[in-house]
Amino acid sequence: MIFTAENILLIGAILIFCSILISKTGYRFGIPTLLLFLLVGMGFGSDGLGLQFNNAGEAQFIGMMALSIILFTGGMDTKINDIRPVLWQGISLSTLGVLLTTLLTGGFIYYLSKWTSTNIALPLLTCLLLAATMSSTDSASVFNLLRSQKMNLKHNLRPMLELESGSNDPMAYMLTIALIQVIASGSDLHVGLVFRDLLIQFCFGGIFGFALGKFALWLLNKINLSNSSLYPILLLSMVFITFTVTDLLKGNGYLAVYIMGVIVGNSKLAYRKEINTFMNGLTRLFQIVMFLSLGLLVNPHEMLGVAPVALLIGVFMILIARPVSVWLCLLPFRKMSSRARMFVSWVGLRGAVPIIFATYPVVAEIPGSNQIFNIVFFITLLSLMFQGMTIAKMAKLLHLDLPQEKEGNEFGVELPDEIDSQLEDKTLTAEMLVNGNRLADMDIPKGTLVMLVKRGNEFIIPNGQVELHVGDKLLYISENRNS
Repeated sequence: MIFTAENILLIGAILIFCSILISKTGYRFGIPTLLLFLLVGMGFGSDGLGLQFNNAGEAQFIGMMALSIILFTGGMDTKINDIRPVLWQGISLSTLGVLLTTLLTGGFIYYLSKWTSTNIALPLLTCLLLAATMSSTDSASVFNLLRSQKMNLKHNLRPMLELESGSNDPMAYMLTIALIQVIASGSDLHVGLVFRDLLIQFCFGGIFGFALGKFALWLLNKINLSNSSLYPILLLSMVFITFTVTDLLKGNGYLAVYIMGVIVGNSKLAYRKEINTFMNGLTRLFQIVMFLSLGLLVNPHEMLGVAPVALLIGVFMILIARPVSVWLCLLPFRKMSSRARMFVSWVGLRGAVPIIFATYPVVAEIPGSNQIFNIVFFITLLSLMFQGMTIAKMAKLLHLDLPQEKEGNEFGVELPDEIDSQLEDKTLTAEMLVNGNRLADMDIPKGTLVMLVKRGNEFIIPNGQVELHVGDKLLYISENRNS
C-alpha cells in the first residue's frame, strides 16, 4: 500500500492506535515502548503489511520537528539545582565523549572493512561517518526510559545522563555534517575548520537558546491572552522559531531548544500546568510518530546482509567504545565511584537520533549510505533491546537505585508559580487524633491551613468542627519556608 492524501489520516491513526495498545503490554514486561514503536513501523512497512514509505528526506523532517519538541520538554524537566553538581561531567561526556566514541568506533569499523570475510569495504572517512552518526546517546530514549521507569539514582546520575543526552546531539550532528561535506567534495579533512565550525555551533546555539528562552519567558508572563489554551501553542511556536533561526544563523538548533527549555522550566511561568500538560502530550505523540516513521523507512530484509558486521560493531560500542570513552572523560572527577562510571557506560542508548543522522548520508547520496543506514538501524534495535531493557536491573545490581520520590499530591491540586506557598498531603493516624477528632483539636503549625479532606472518594471542605477519622487524607497549604 502507498500513502495517499485520501488514506494517510486513517493509516496514521491506525498506526498510533496500535502502537499505544502494544506499548501497554510492553510496559508490563519491561520492554522499552520506543522499541515497540519501531517494531510496529517495521511490521506495517514494506516487508510487513506493505506500506511504502521510502522518503528519507521526509523522515528527516519529521525527526527534526520531533527532536525539537523532545529536547525542549526534556530541558523544561531538567532542574538547574540538580545538574549544577554534575555540569562539567555532563559537558565532558557530551563533547569529548562523542569525539572519542567516533574515533574508537570508526577505527574498529575500518579494521573490520579490511577483513575479506566481511561484506563491507568502506574507506576511512566513511567508517568515521558511520561512527559519527551513532556517537551520541539518544535523548528521546534516555528521557523516556528514565522517566517511564520512574528511576531515582544515587550520585546525581539521572540529571547527568539527561544533561549528556540533551546536549551531545550538536557534537554528533556537526561531525556527521562535516564528514559528509568532505566526502561529497572529495577534499581533505581539515581538523581546524571542523573545530571552528563546531565552536560556532556551540556558541551560537547557547547564546540564541538563552536569549530566546528569556524572551519567550517574558512574553508568556506579560502577554495576558484571553484564552489560557493559547499559551502552550504560543510557546510551541517559539520553540520552532528558536530552532530555525539558530540553524539559519549557523548555530545548533538542537542545543538552542534544549537550553531554552532549561531557562523556561526553571523560572516562574504563567499557566505552567497547562503548558506542561500540552508539551508532555505533544512529546509523546511525536515520539510515536518519529519512531513509527523510521520503522516504516527501513526494509528489514536489507538488514540481514549487514547483520553479522552490525552485531560486531554494536557489541564493540556497548562493551568497549562507550566504557573507554566514559572512563577517559570522567578521569578528572575522582570522587565518582567505579560503580557509577560502570552504570553511565551502560546507559549509552542509541535510538531515533542515530537513525535520523543516518538519513543525512542517504539524502546526500554518499557512496555506501544504504549500508550505513541499515547498520545504524540494526545497532539501534540491539541497544534498545539489551541496554534499554536492563537499565533498571543494572542500577539495582550496582546498588545505585533509590526509592522514587513522591511527586505532587493525591488531590491533584497544583498552585501557580506566583503563589509563594507549598502543598502537602498527610494521612491521619490514631496518634494524630489523640487530642480529639475535630480539626480544631489538631496541632496545626502556624502559617498552615487545611484546604481539603479526602475520605475514600469523598471530598470534604473543612471547618473547625469537622469530625476526622483515621485514614482521612488532609491537604495542607503552607508558607514556602525555602524562599
